[in-house]
Amino acid sequence: MLKLPDYSCVRTLASLEDAYELCRQITAKYSKTFYLGTMLMPEAKRRAIWAIYVWCRRTDELVDGPRASLTTPETLDQWEKQLESVFAGQPIEDPDVALVDTLERFPAIDIQPFRDMIAGQRMDLYRSRYETFEQLELYCYRVAGTVGLMTTPVMGIDTTPRTAPWDVYRKVSDDPTKEAVALGIANQLTNILRDVGEDASRGRIYLPLDELALFNYTEDDLFNGIVDERWRELMRFQIQRARKFFASAERGIRSLNRDARFPVWAALMLYSGILDEIERNGYDVFRRRAYVPSARKLTCLPIARLRAAVL
Repeated sequence: MLKLPDYSCVRTLASLEDAYELCRQITAKYSKTFYLGTMLMPEAKRRAIWAIYVWCRRTDELVDGPRASLTTPETLDQWEKQLESVFAGQPIEDPDVALVDTLERFPAIDIQPFRDMIAGQRMDLYRSRYETFEQLELYCYRVAGTVGLMTTPVMGIDTTPRTAPWDVYRKVSDDPTKEAVALGIANQLTNILRDVGEDASRGRIYLPLDELALFNYTEDDLFNGIVDERWRELMRFQIQRARKFFASAERGIRSLNRDARFPVWAALMLYSGILDEIERNGYDVFRRRAYVPSARKLTCLPIARLRAAVL
């Protein structure tokens, strides 16, 4: 069984600045698109987001990392105990130092979404297939929709009275929780579509099996990387659904504090751009990894700033 740190061991942990720097480096290394979005935030908020991201990544690596084969349900039980220690203000490992500080600075952050994410990792221990989208949506909520719940208290809610003329005609939610969850699910669906080939190499299929059958596309076809009209139609269907979740998420951005709208718009546009790249690659996610080129990322920023200002 994969061993987590021995809680009884006493050692000197990283300083607060070093812990945040470690979180920054990990975010920059493993999620370049997401990191670019965080750099548009005020310093206190981006540091908090890095700390949350790194906890999420460490959680994900328990079932998807290089030592995932050693992970058992007991490993996740122990990881949840470490989470409880962090929420009690007692860091166990260096990145925890930053997360403890983040929780102190943003006390509205609740432990339940973190627990729910661990529950999502438990699903990966015993499931490699999802029969329906309803089953997959629960998984997406747990492993990604929860991120929206974790980070909304950091972003902050705008409580300024809305007096602009156009606000009379558009309903703006005072609580963007549903939209925050939608953004996490949209991101996870995008990950699933981008990583179909990589997941297949590990024996996993995240596309709902009843939808594969709907397009007469089989598991063997997927494992063999068959790209034909059946596959393209299936992918068009999946991409359309992901875009609906992104569209739902857009409606909640205006409810966030002003200093969070631009980075969230930028992150949303950059991540949804992966869907565009999948289309440009002819839906071949088996042999070509979809990513947004740097030039396209830069062109998104002025549009994101404009949307943050007027939408």
